[in-house]
Order: sequence, then C-alpha cells, then structure tokens
Amino acid sequence: MIRFLKIFFILFINIPIYAQSEYIYILGNTQDAGMPHIGCKHKFCLDNFTKYEEFYVTSIAVINSDLNKYILFEATPDITYQLNHIKNNIFQEFLLPEAIYITHGHIGHYTGLMYFGREALGSKNLLVKVLPKMSNFLKTNGPWNQLVNLNNIQIQNTDFDESYLELNNIHITPIKVPHRDEYSETAGYIITGKNKKALFIPDIDKWEKWDKKLIDLAKDFDYLLLDATFYDSKEINRDISEIPHPLVSETLNLLDSLSDEEKRKVYFIHMNHTNPMLDPDSDLSKSVTNKGFNIARLGQKLYL
Repeated sequence: MIRFLKIFFILFINIPIYAQSEYIYILGNTQDAGMPHIGCKHKFCLDNFTKYEEFYVTSIAVINSDLNKYILFEATPDITYQLNHIKNNIFQEFLLPEAIYITHGHIGHYTGLMYFGREALGSKNLLVKVLPKMSNFLKTNGPWNQLVNLNNIQIQNTDFDESYLELNNIHITPIKVPHRDEYSETAGYIITGKNKKALFIPDIDKWEKWDKKLIDLAKDFDYLLLDATFYDSKEINRDISEIPHPLVSETLNLLDSLSDEEKRKVYFIHMNHTNPMLDPDSDLSKSVTNKGFNIARLGQKLYL
C-alpha cells in the first residue's frame, strides 16, 4: 500500500513526498519599483492600484515547515507585506527569517532593511548575509549603518562560490553575475536541497556577458528563476541600454531547443510594470506558458 501511494504521488500529483518540509516560496515577482509603479500610465498598472498585494517586489523564501523556520532572499520595499503574507499563509504566527541573503545594492533588493530599525520593528541581531562590497556599503552609509550600530541587524560576509548551510539541509552558494555594480557586487544564488537544486538570478545585464551558458544550466538545475524585467525593447520610452537586462524574447529563443521537461524548469521573475507577463490573463502570459515555460506567481511552492 505504501509503495502504491509513493507511485501515485510521484506520477500523478508530481510532488515528491520525501521533501514536503523544504521548499522555495515565491513572495513577489515585480521589478524593484513594484506594481503599481510610480507615475504608471499603463492600463494594467492603473487597473491594479487596488490590488497591490498581488504584485510584490521580487523575493523568495526557503521554508522548512518541520523546523518552523525560513530564510529570505532580498529585503524588498514590500517586506512588511511579504512577512505578513508568510504569517498568514504558512506559519500562522509572525516569525522573522533565520537569515536574509541579498543579491545586490539596487533599491528593490535591500531597502526593506529599514523596517527592522529603530523607527519600525527594532529587531535584534537579525542576520543579513552579503558579499564584501555590499557589507561595506551597509556599514559605512546611513541610514543602514545605524541598523548595524544599534544591532538591529548583524552583517555576515559571504564569498562567491562558497557554500553556506541553512535550515539543516539547505546549502546556499552565491555566484557572480554581471550587472550594474554601482554600490555592490551582484550575486545569483544556487539553492541546493536534499533532492533538488534551484538557481535564482533576478538581475543580470545580458546572458552573453556571463561566463556561464544558460542552456547548460537549464539542463543541470531543477528550477531556474530568471530575470524577466522586459519582454522586448519597445516597452519603455527610455534608452534601454542604460538599464540592460536579457529580454524575455531573447531568453525564449536561447532556450527554444530545450526539451519540454527542461522548459518546465524555467520560472520567469522580476518583471517591470510594463511587461504584460505580469498579468496572468494576458495573451503574452498565455503564449509564454504555452511554449512550456513558467511565470513566477505569488504563493507558488517549488519543492527541494
């Protein structure tokens, strides 16, 4: 009977029963400035000013439900709502993360740290894990250095290609990503569980600038959460070369030769308010998913 149930879950439910306690949880999928976006004139953006909770800035958590603990990736401007979402939908009590990993020093990725300070939560020694240049930025610039000086947060330096054990079974490895590094390095993260591993790359300039081949990574990983800021270059009335990202249209072409199984590993995340993929009912969203790819949405679970 037990053997039958295992086969049923694996073949028909497609959730590995051996890893129910540990999973990635999607906490947001928009670009740094969020959605609705300041000054937005796009219809979808205007129509959703009253649905703010559906479109948080890009963040993920790794949950261990057996331990009743989690770690967080990115401290976004929406962190108040995101931690409340975790409370209401996972733990049924307010819990701070065991650690926060930050990819880089752009506004959507670290400014949520302000809510742990004196004027807000007043947390004690919340562990924030960052690369050396980001560490120096937080320690030497206000108001972030006040968080350090008051012990609201405790900075722990990490290094590229070093593995860090979290939640008993999860290994986190920062990897170097080419991006606009005005204030810090930029990291992507390899998240390795007992059975599966994921790649989290919310920001990168262009795939061809990287020393890794995306199509090879798609074969090596079980989940890939990839930068989808813009679908194409016509979305914004700005010089897109000033804010380079791989266009989703380019990424789709790059990964077109993957098998259907490999395409299902891809989850597009970090979408600008101009990207119609934010709207789950848009023709573009349906086109992307019909090609076999996924679009990250609030509340999705990716089992590790």
